[in-house]
Amino acid sequence: MKLSCLQENLNRGLSIVGRAVAARTTLPITNNVLLATDQSRLKLVATNLEMAISCWIGAKVEEEGAITVPARLITEFVNSLPNEKIDVNLLPKTKTLELRCARFEARISGVDAKDFPPIPKLEEGINTKVEVENLREGISRVVFAAATEESRPVLTGVDARLSDDSLTLAAADGFRLAVYKLPVAAKVKGETEVIIPSRTLAELNRLIGDQEEAVEITINPNKSQALFRLKNIELVSQLVQGAFPKYDQLIPQKYNTRAVVDVGEFLRATKTASIFARDGSGIVRIIVAPSGGATPGKVTVSARSEELGDDVGEIDAIVDGEEAKIAFNGKYLTDVLGVLHEAQVALETTTPSSPGVVRPVGTDNYTHVIMPMFVQW
Repeated sequence: MKLSCLQENLNRGLSIVGRAVAARTTLPITNNVLLATDQSRLKLVATNLEMAISCWIGAKVEEEGAITVPARLITEFVNSLPNEKIDVNLLPKTKTLELRCARFEARISGVDAKDFPPIPKLEEGINTKVEVENLREGISRVVFAAATEESRPVLTGVDARLSDDSLTLAAADGFRLAVYKLPVAAKVKGETEVIIPSRTLAELNRLIGDQEEAVEITINPNKSQALFRLKNIELVSQLVQGAFPKYDQLIPQKYNTRAVVDVGEFLRATKTASIFARDGSGIVRIIVAPSGGATPGKVTVSARSEELGDDVGEIDAIVDGEEAKIAFNGKYLTDVLGVLHEAQVALETTTPSSPGVVRPVGTDNYTHVIMPMFVQW
């Protein structure tokens, strides 16, 4: 292998694939990144066996070849180089990769590319396309609600339902549920449901930052792997096996009280209360009061700590229904309010012991359900 490329391109490519490098592994080669020539470009690949990221960068290729080298070492070295041309040369006998840039040069000992885990090629299966803006919005509004503990593996993923011309993403961790429906750019025949690891979607959201073209999604026929194709980048991921909970029946269909408030004000009041809630199991109490005569409706957000003190914040609200009291974990409330771009949000409640529902006003494709906390009023 003999080629040359720009330092900024190689540096960017290594940072893209670097997120898939295994952190802790019993297979040492997954600490490496694969460099291979591919149709007059340089292909970089990293995998942790659950997820693999491939990235192609422009290069002037003189000789074909492939090698794997320690990812952290080459990434840190290339990152420290000046923004100039890098000459890359592989010495096949010693499996040494030579890098030259300006007045710097390095030799890195590599491992044969044949030992690198094969990256699945997904050509057949269920195919669709999703516009970047829609996908970014969908991922950001559900991925934080997925479980981080491995006790129920299906909950560490995001349920994805493809049906005709829509994709519904849902995540739950036992205390909250986020459901977002978005359109797809290419129709799908029939209905397909798979569970995508939340880490995969979080990485995908990072990768589509400056992407403009629609993202191609392919799910293999036996629903064990998914491929996300971007411009010059491919992400392949194992899918979580199992049955996701039937979440439709967890969403309350009616309410006794509905309060419409300003998102920014509600978020500020919740964050302020959460400071005092830290020593009190994170409990934030909410009281919704309907308007009475000349007084407008209001929502009171409070928290108290036996040792530190208490806090009360009031915000104006348009209230439909009777007075209501409910308590939530403050983190769950700030998490969902923090991803909303809409000006107003509705909080729907039935009883203090029933789930509360958060819905942005003006859109009907996002629902967030939060389980209440039991407190003495």
